[in-house]
Amino acid sequence: MKPPAPLNYIRSFESAARHLSFTAAAQELGYTQAAISSHVRALEQYIGRQLFIRYPRSLKLTDMGEAFLPTLRQALAEIDNATEAIVAKGRNRTVVVTCPVSLAENWLAAVMAPFHGVHPAIEVVLQGTVWEDTDEQLSDLTIAIRRFDDQPSSGTLLWDDELVLVCSPRLLAGDAPLRTGADVMRQPWIQVLGRQECWQIMAEALHLGTAERPRSLAANSTNVALELAARGAGIVATQWSLAQVYIERGLLVEPLPVRRPSPWAYYLVENPLSKGNYCRAVREWIVAHAAANKANPPRA
Repeated sequence: MKPPAPLNYIRSFESAARHLSFTAAAQELGYTQAAISSHVRALEQYIGRQLFIRYPRSLKLTDMGEAFLPTLRQALAEIDNATEAIVAKGRNRTVVVTCPVSLAENWLAAVMAPFHGVHPAIEVVLQGTVWEDTDEQLSDLTIAIRRFDDQPSSGTLLWDDELVLVCSPRLLAGDAPLRTGADVMRQPWIQVLGRQECWQIMAEALHLGTAERPRSLAANSTNVALELAARGAGIVATQWSLAQVYIERGLLVEPLPVRRPSPWAYYLVENPLSKGNYCRAVREWIVAHAAANKANPPRA
């Protein structure tokens, strides 16, 4: 296997793509223009595809460059966030909480918003992540999503989740409203990459054959999938804990009263090197709010 591409090659490409200029990228990163050009050319050789069309005085991204850029930027952002988290950990009274970005936006943000008013002396850094293999040692507390057969060796189960179908209210009010499982086959299924099992489970619950499923859209983030559904693009099968805020805001509805236990659940894991009382206060706050989900489970 090839060794990973050097990070300076990737940063040089991202900056050049953002500015569409090797010169501007050189000024931003502190390299020479020749060095930026050399980094990008070496990256093109590494992946075996051209990333830029080079004109005498300008650059244009190729189709491959356009496709490569969003994922690369997301990965660089996680690296930068992780670096900032390390810096923040060195400050007194700072607690770093890492959480999948979908849950961070749809649940954890609301939970932590009032925390400072109760604990003004504690600084909390919320780090939303997309990739499952983020180094948990960077955080004091990590909320991890795990399948039932891959539970963490240590950690607190926050709640048992359910799978639901959700779509825009407009799909219920159209010319062919959703009323039965057969109606679901007429709509696009929005898939979340890595969570295709959600649709398999819900299709079985509705006695639908997945082999004949309708055309689908896909996203690598649950929130992107939920946004697509809110705009009428189709139906999502996902966890209640992630869809709940969209339903409460009236952006999504459950077209059919069918739910199934989710194979995935969220666990809170504490770093053994975390900061004593400060970390304990954040942990107890999160667990207490998670207990509210256990005490008031979603209703079908």
